[in-house]
Amino acid sequence: MLLKYFYDAALAHASYMVGCQKTGEAIIIDPGRGIQQYLDAAADEGMKIVAAADTHIHADYVSGARELADQHGAKLYLSDEGPAEWKYLFADQYPHQLLTDGDTFSIGKVDLKVLHTPGHTPESLSFLLTDRGGGADQPMGIFTGDFVFVGSIGRPDLLEQAAGIMGTAEPGARDLFHSAQRFIHLPDYLQVWPAHGAGSACGKGLGAIPSSTVGYEKRFNPALQFTDEQEFVDYILSEQPEAPTYFAVMKRVNKVGPTVLADSKLPAEVDAKEIERIASEQMVIDAGSSSAFATAHAVGTINIPMKYLAGWAGWLVDYEKPVYLLLPREELAEATRILRNIGIENIAGFFDAGKIEAAGLRTESYLEQTPQQLAASIESGGVILVDVRGESEWIESHIPQAQRCFLANLPEKLSEFDGDCTLVFQCRSGGRSAIAASLAKAAGVRYVINMSGGINAWMEAGLPIDADTSEVPGPNHSASTSEAARQSQAVFWNAKCPSRPKEATLST
Repeated sequence: MLLKYFYDAALAHASYMVGCQKTGEAIIIDPGRGIQQYLDAAADEGMKIVAAADTHIHADYVSGARELADQHGAKLYLSDEGPAEWKYLFADQYPHQLLTDGDTFSIGKVDLKVLHTPGHTPESLSFLLTDRGGGADQPMGIFTGDFVFVGSIGRPDLLEQAAGIMGTAEPGARDLFHSAQRFIHLPDYLQVWPAHGAGSACGKGLGAIPSSTVGYEKRFNPALQFTDEQEFVDYILSEQPEAPTYFAVMKRVNKVGPTVLADSKLPAEVDAKEIERIASEQMVIDAGSSSAFATAHAVGTINIPMKYLAGWAGWLVDYEKPVYLLLPREELAEATRILRNIGIENIAGFFDAGKIEAAGLRTESYLEQTPQQLAASIESGGVILVDVRGESEWIESHIPQAQRCFLANLPEKLSEFDGDCTLVFQCRSGGRSAIAASLAKAAGVRYVINMSGGINAWMEAGLPIDADTSEVPGPNHSASTSEAARQSQAVFWNAKCPSRPKEATLST
């Protein structure tokens, strides 16, 4: 048997190729949209990809299963569990097998047994792998998808928080508890191969190690220590990270069937002279560094650096509208790949960063200042400090004068802003707040500062912080934020704008 691991760091997504070396056949488990990596690996190993399987209808990336079926004749193995609204709608177009609990299917001499493990989603499956070609009659490992991760477990609240299907979080948590009980009765020696690693929003506290064992997870995975169902429900529904809004889009895309990319071309270049006009009408993402963008950028553009593109474009892009890229030509293919992997396909064109620079079209800027430079103005109320981190980070610690507005919610809040005061943006270390500063500048805010180093640098400088000691939301809490966290956002622009500090040299 052959087992190969593929990892897309931008999406924290893991996929696998399982091959039978006796028959030369292979299957891809939870494939990403960029299927060439699997084709290349199969060719190197003398294998042919004959099948693709998804553990569930993914919400955080576009599955490559349909692409493999359409372009390379792969047979699809897809879940037939869960209610009617969680069925794949494109499967009938291709050779396929719908799977339910207890089913077994084979790739050569490799058997995969289906376990229905609902909770993260109603139709979620796991696959137990047995290598009959190696003489085994018992499984050696389990592909858990988004059910069990290294050090964590899949979150059950995404349908409610991202897709707006109310009343599903607590039932999902109870399903997840029973799935977890089933998992802990598996043999300790089984290897665990999850679909995500650290950085994924599909769970909280995911580990960075690519695989584990059932026995190790039973001992050290916090989510698997509960024997009481209600205690588990309370735990799993508390302190989950904000649910990306685009997850609802991804669920629909993967259910209906993604567009087949085949030989899709890269976006065409747009004349640099069009940058200001297009940026006034559509979103133009400058994928350059935040420091370069702060120093000089084109009017109306927003900044999502390449390393943040997968994590934040889905939050901020309107999937119904065209989007443009501004970056060096040599980075276009990678940026396009990242956006298409999260379902952003309407990339109308790109601006060559070098030509924008040469034409002198980077005429805007904003300040970056240290906590020491900003402390006096923040403490006196001379500026509005906006913390763009998530709720759990805010609860752990925050600057006393800060107001919290999660980064993804900022564009809506900025549309209500009509003041002439200085906005200071702050996050953990300065990356997300730089994106926020770019959004504010694009929205027409005149005086913008990014706190370099974020709250980490603030605390390192010995400056004061507060902690939110309010109760963490429990299982019946339908909103994504605690009461105190909500109140921190409720008065956002209501207070009179403080006057601009005279001692600061501010960008215009």
